[in-house]
Amino acid sequence: MGACMYGYKLRRLLSGVAVSILLNSNASAIAAPVDDFIKSEMRKLNIPGLSLAVIKDRKIIKLAGYGLANVETGTPATPDSVYKIASLSKPFIATAVLLLVDENKVRLEDKVSQYLDATPEAWKGITVRQVLTHTSGIPRDPADYRPYEQQKPAAVIAAATKLPLSFPPGEKFLYSNVGYYILAQVIERASGMPWESFVAGRVFKPAGLKVTQLLTASIVPWRASGYDLADGQLVNAENWIASRPSAAFLSSVRDLAAWDIFMDTQNPLSSSSWTQMHTPPKLKDGQAGEYGLGWYVESYLGHSRIHHDGQYPGFRSAWERFEDDKLTVIILSNTGRPRLDSMSLKVAGYFASALVAPTFAVTTKLPAAVTVAGVPTNIGFTLQANKPAPKTVLELEIWDAQNKSVSKQNLTDQDVPGGEAKSFNFVWTPPKAGQYWVNLGIYGPKFSPNYSWREHAGALTVE
Repeated sequence: MGACMYGYKLRRLLSGVAVSILLNSNASAIAAPVDDFIKSEMRKLNIPGLSLAVIKDRKIIKLAGYGLANVETGTPATPDSVYKIASLSKPFIATAVLLLVDENKVRLEDKVSQYLDATPEAWKGITVRQVLTHTSGIPRDPADYRPYEQQKPAAVIAAATKLPLSFPPGEKFLYSNVGYYILAQVIERASGMPWESFVAGRVFKPAGLKVTQLLTASIVPWRASGYDLADGQLVNAENWIASRPSAAFLSSVRDLAAWDIFMDTQNPLSSSSWTQMHTPPKLKDGQAGEYGLGWYVESYLGHSRIHHDGQYPGFRSAWERFEDDKLTVIILSNTGRPRLDSMSLKVAGYFASALVAPTFAVTTKLPAAVTVAGVPTNIGFTLQANKPAPKTVLELEIWDAQNKSVSKQNLTDQDVPGGEAKSFNFVWTPPKAGQYWVNLGIYGPKFSPNYSWREHAGALTVE
């Protein structure tokens, strides 16, 4: 088949919904807009296949599959397509640890050295809680991770002990995959079982999960293939087979939705453990961290947002829980490039009006006269939002006459009120004479979602 015909066929298949199941009559009115949005984003981001689950008031109201789980065979993506979920595995590992906490077999303030064969002196003060919350200072990844080999957690941890801590324990947040290898060892030592068996028997089985399992090279029915882009062309992604505890599992959106509901309705954890799971830790300087016990803990438009994302070669995932709105959005996809959190937040807005992203009227304020190279120049913007937009990120990007970026500046944690104008100012020093474009990006907290992109919001002449 010629490349042109192949490209046409792929675009045609990606433009349609393979399977879409509405399980609540109230969702039917918004089904088409949601589907249209997702199909548009898939085309824009070159996503071959994607599966979606939406849970409202502890009931699944939408399950859908879009595009292709396998491009080469033309197999559609469905709610039962099985994906590598990458770091969405961490909430499961954290739940397993907390089950042991509730059984008094582990304490959150225990030193992890109690559960490891040998630890360097710098690790002696690190607690189980700090590892769960990524505040231990342990580096993000092991020194010699081998994605094509099955390595025991103990071997990976031993390699990590040779690396210095990034900071004293409890001082900062640093996402650490190695930390969740350590938690696997904690589970094994405290339970007397292999960590993967404990998670399968105590976390997956009670919730009735059907396909969620350890990453394996064995044949798995309905497994989605992973893809990446190379020079703008879709290619098969690297197939990492190592079952690392930090990204251990395969699952489907149907299974993840079932677990989400199970934890809200038949939660096996104590109320104390469940609350702590969704509570950010206190750092040594008294500031709150951003990650609870297995979940990011943040807010979005003033509403509680408990979430996690995941990435593996060929796969991306996002799990968004909005506690105030009793709403969950789960998306799994089979390409590793684009983040899915922005898409998930926008999907949430279709099902909860309070989560609809704000819109902005923008006025640009530039110098009236020609500016001079080497002289600081004020660049201002006045924003008026239709609703309050707390913790907004503003990004000024300057392009030269060829539309190539020459400068970026950010203003983070900016509270934009609703219904009234607020001004913001940047200072840029032009490096040399020329014509320049002024662009403004407006984003939610930590750059997600993308609220607005104002390209060529103004022009500057520099002499």
